[in-house]
Amino acid sequence: MRHLSFDKATHIAQCLELAILLEVSADKPGNVNLVVGFEGTNHAHFLASAVAAVPHFSFAAQRGIAVSKGEVALADVGVGRIIRDCVADIKAWQSGGNTLLGTIILFAPMAVAAGMTPMKEDYSFELSEFRRNLKLVAESTTPEDAVAVYEAIKIANPSGLGKAPDLDINSPDSTKRIIDEKVSLYKVFQIASSYDLVCSEWVNNYPVTFDFAYPTLMEEIKKNGNLTVAIIHAFLKVLAKHPDTFIARKVGIGKAREVSFMAEEVMKLGGLTTSVGREKLREFDSMLRKSDSLLNPGTTADIIAAALALKILSGFRP
Repeated sequence: MRHLSFDKATHIAQCLELAILLEVSADKPGNVNLVVGFEGTNHAHFLASAVAAVPHFSFAAQRGIAVSKGEVALADVGVGRIIRDCVADIKAWQSGGNTLLGTIILFAPMAVAAGMTPMKEDYSFELSEFRRNLKLVAESTTPEDAVAVYEAIKIANPSGLGKAPDLDINSPDSTKRIIDEKVSLYKVFQIASSYDLVCSEWVNNYPVTFDFAYPTLMEEIKKNGNLTVAIIHAFLKVLAKHPDTFIARKVGIGKAREVSFMAEEVMKLGGLTTSVGREKLREFDSMLRKSDSLLNPGTTADIIAAALALKILSGFRP
C-alpha cells in the first residue's frame, strides 16, 4: 500500500535527481566526478545543480499528469519554459558554469512523459508506453518552446557551441524568425540533429538512450553486479559506438572519432575487470584531461544519465 503522502510528481523528480547523482558519482573518463573536475567546475557544482533541478522536474511531471487528465493540451505544457527556468535556477545555485544543459534538455520531456504514463503498484513505469508519450511530448512543442530553449542556452553559455547552418542562436534575428515562421522546438532540433546527439535523441524518440545505452547498462549491471562499474562500462560502450558531439563541436569529428576508438580499445581489454583494462582506462582518462575540458565527453554523460533515469523509473534501486 502506498503511503498517504505519496506524490507521483515528487516521485518522478526524485527518480531523475537520483539518475544525475549516480551519473556524476561514477569515475568516468574525461568527466567531472567526485574525485576530479576541471578548472572552475567540480562535483559540488553538479550536486547543487541536481538539487536545483528537482522542483522543475516535479513541475514538468505535474504538467504531464494534467495532460493525462485532459486538463492541459500537450502543446500548452511549456517544455521550453521548464528547461529555461530549470537552467536559470541551476545557474543561481552554483558557480561552476554549464553543468547539466544537455541532461535537462533530455530530462524535461521525460518528466512530462512520466507524468502522462500510469504508474504500476510498485511505483515503476512501463517503458514502452512511457516512450510513446515521450514522442508525443517532443512532437507537440511550439515556437514559444524554441525561443525559451534559446534563452536557456544563452543562460547556460555552453562551450563549443559553434555556428548553426540555420537559426543560429547567436544570430539576432533567429528568435524573431522562429515566431514569424512558426518554427517549433522539434523543428529547431531537427536542424541541429545532424551534429548534436541530444537534439538527435529528441527528434528520433531517444534511440541511443532506449535501444543501446539502457540495455547496455542493464547488461553490465547483471554481468558485474557493481553499479559503478556498470555505469563506466556503459559510458565507454556508448562513447565507442557514438562519437561525442560535444567533443566534435569543439575540436572536430575526427578527434571525436579518435576518442571513440580509444574507448573501444579500453573495453576490448576488459575495462575495469582486468588489470590491463584498468591501466588503459587510466591512460585514456589522463589523455582526455590534458586539454582541460576540450575532450570532455559531455554528451555521452547526458545519454548515460538518461539511461539511468530509465532504469530508475522502471523500478531499479541501487
